Amino acid sequence: MIILYLLFAGVAAFFFFVVYSVIEEKYGVLFNKPFYIHFYPTIKALDANQSYVLNKQFDYYNSLSDKKKKYFEHRVATFIERYEFIGKEDFIITDEVQVLIASTSVMLTFGLRNYLYTNIDKVIVYPSVYYSEINDAYHKGEFNPRMKAIVFSWEDFKVGYEIKNDNLNLGIHEFAHVLHFHGMNSQDTSAIIFSRMYDRIRKEVEHPVNRERLVNSDYFRIYAYTNQFEFLAVIIEHYFESPHLFKQEFPKLYENVSKMLNHKH
Repeated sequence: MIILYLLFAGVAAFFFFVVYSVIEEKYGVLFNKPFYIHFYPTIKALDANQSYVLNKQFDYYNSLSDKKKKYFEHRVATFIERYEFIGKEDFIITDEVQVLIASTSVMLTFGLRNYLYTNIDKVIVYPSVYYSEINDAYHKGEFNPRMKAIVFSWEDFKVGYEIKNDNLNLGIHEFAHVLHFHGMNSQDTSAIIFSRMYDRIRKEVEHPVNRERLVNSDYFRIYAYTNQFEFLAVIIEHYFESPHLFKQEFPKLYENVSKMLNHKH
């Protein structure tokens, strides 16, 4: 009898999962967002010093409601717990380093239900620009999918937040690459929505008339047109650094980025 009950319960749970998945997929197509974003059985909190860094140095966090601040903090704490932070060239990983890097990632993914990446397992931090043997050049930062690592020069990461509204933010740029790769290679609802909206953005940008207007506007730096990956990273920098100007200059593109990230300023 117990075996039959467990079998029935298992079949019912599987049936519910299948029905839920189908319904949420349709919901995502219709509304460009999952059923829910934030649900956590337990909420993690940062320690006092980590919380001080977040409050003192991360403007986006301070713009949130009290309820969303708790969700944001939970995600930051989870990110720090999930990924290994490695300091290179005698660089010391501090609470400030962990919190600001984790917060940058969480900011980009705050509108997505799945905010943890499977394509990285470590964060590598150098004190300043570093030499990369991969392409025999000095770098400020990079996403290396082969090593499952995101890499930063801390000096340049900090400049991205110290100089505001210049649309140059190393942390946002490199995490945009990680998110792009994740969104194109995962099957969760948020990734599917991200991928669909990205395809829409790519097709609209590749239209000759739209591309000519973008290039001639000089709004996005020329580096954005290197390839589709750099273009996406640059427009996400603009989206967070100067959203009002972005919306004013290219309202349709701005709206599609907002839908892709399920994010509203």
